Amino acid sequence: MYLKKLTATSLLLASIGLFSVPAQANLSQQQSAAIIKAYDGTELADFKQFIGKLNDSDLAKADNLGETLSAYLANKPLADEQQNEINRLLGLYTRIKYGRAATETLRELVAIPTFSVDGVPQHENPEFLKIADKIKALAEGFGLTFRNIDNRVYEITLGEGKEVVGIHAHADVVPVNPDNWKLDDGTRLDPFKVTLVGDRMYGRGTEDDKNGIVVALYALKVAKDEKLPLARQLKLLVDTTEETSGDAIPYYFERNPTPDYNLALDGGYPVVIAEKGYGTVMASFAKRAATGKGAEITHLTGGLATNQIPTTSVATLASDKPAELAASLNKAGAAYVKGNGGDFSIDAKVVGKDVQLTVKGVSAHSSEPESGVNPVARMLVFIDGLGKQVPLKHNQFTDAARYANDNWGLDYLGKKLGVGFEDAFMGPLTASPTFVGVDDKGLKLAVNLRIPKGKEIAVIKDDLATKLDKWKSTSHVPVAFDYSLDAPMYRNPEGEWVKALLAVASENLGMKHEFGTSAGATSVHDLPNGVQFGLAMPDVKYTGHNDNEFKTVEQFMLDLQVVSEMVARIGQMPKL
Repeated sequence: MYLKKLTATSLLLASIGLFSVPAQANLSQQQSAAIIKAYDGTELADFKQFIGKLNDSDLAKADNLGETLSAYLANKPLADEQQNEINRLLGLYTRIKYGRAATETLRELVAIPTFSVDGVPQHENPEFLKIADKIKALAEGFGLTFRNIDNRVYEITLGEGKEVVGIHAHADVVPVNPDNWKLDDGTRLDPFKVTLVGDRMYGRGTEDDKNGIVVALYALKVAKDEKLPLARQLKLLVDTTEETSGDAIPYYFERNPTPDYNLALDGGYPVVIAEKGYGTVMASFAKRAATGKGAEITHLTGGLATNQIPTTSVATLASDKPAELAASLNKAGAAYVKGNGGDFSIDAKVVGKDVQLTVKGVSAHSSEPESGVNPVARMLVFIDGLGKQVPLKHNQFTDAARYANDNWGLDYLGKKLGVGFEDAFMGPLTASPTFVGVDDKGLKLAVNLRIPKGKEIAVIKDDLATKLDKWKSTSHVPVAFDYSLDAPMYRNPEGEWVKALLAVASENLGMKHEFGTSAGATSVHDLPNGVQFGLAMPDVKYTGHNDNEFKTVEQFMLDLQVVSEMVARIGQMPKL
């Protein structure tokens, strides 16, 4: 059903809500907030006690909840609208009762540095063994069934029945540069320790995606404790390679049935039905002896992963006159910054016998290049444009700079190379130089692509290869290209379950009742009936993959509330 492609017109009609809407819960955001305020910090034994207290309060009368609450307490049959009100209240109850415990669980998971280590298979990385043990202890302590599938995927199950809903989150995170984790006031942050500053919980994984693991676990716990009459199985599938190879989920499904419905807590609210395709153009420049006159670039840094735009890019240059070189680079850098928006900085300083050239931008997830300022692109274009002003010897680093400047520039829409295009619903193709890898063999430079629907992947690949091969032959730069492109996901928003998801998120979060699209790909990209269900708000900068990644306390509590209601509603619906 969800794999059927739509025309742009039919999707846009669906996205503005021209379909039957299921019964809603008559609880507004303001009413929910009043209930939370009234009971926050209250010791609650169970949900029924919470409903009893609420039934005896003035809030029940003010919100016209009395009939629903009385019927629930008397075990009478509930109308659909009443059942949805009870599910809404269950979400509020979960937030009130377990908010502090969930926050502590998030702290514990963030403290485990689950990023990829070169030369160590992810499933053998001791940190992943550690987080597996932690999640197992939590799940079994909550009365849920836990399975570790060869340390690739951690499976937590609640309920029985033939039909299965897969809830997807991931335990791995992107690498960090600890030097860049500091606030504007100079306060240094530990990326693997949750630090609360105001309403922000800083730490790697707070936004992407250990928060998703936590809220799902507590939602399943409450469903188990309250003995909800589930009509199907719910499986939380915790991926370990979402940020890297992506091979853990396929490994799992080679050995286990695929859930009938799949939702990722690793994207955007309210319900995302389209994901751009993920692509990489990897350019490899072999190490070669420097030729010509001038300073020599001996090292270069960029992002630590292809899906991460870093805060800084640093080049190391060797020179007989480092002080003069630094002064010349600073002069050229000031003009370059002024002429290109002034929203980044360039600084050159003498470090020992070398000169360290730093371009500082604004970190971002590579799926949202418009939300950052890419220092890798700016470094490469700056280096290539120095010319006679600051002479440089030619080697693999200047080769890479020429390639980047000639073909990609500072534009992140692929316009300079002539490969850009746009879809009315999904938006434009984006292309960002991100990852720089340097070793004894040479230099690798990755350009990360996010591809909307509108062109076949084979056509895009051929277009890229034709244009870059032509550049290679005319420039005579020794470079090898490797292309990895994945098709976009585009789903038909049909079925009662997806309408219910849309209602739960939009009503709780005060959002338009319409489906969304995302530039980020998740583990449900190639799965049947797959959508994103949060946990990021649209029109708010996504901090996953950024330096100083954070999740606000309020949004984390809303996530706990929304996911708990979702589990109750989707789990109990007679038909999806």
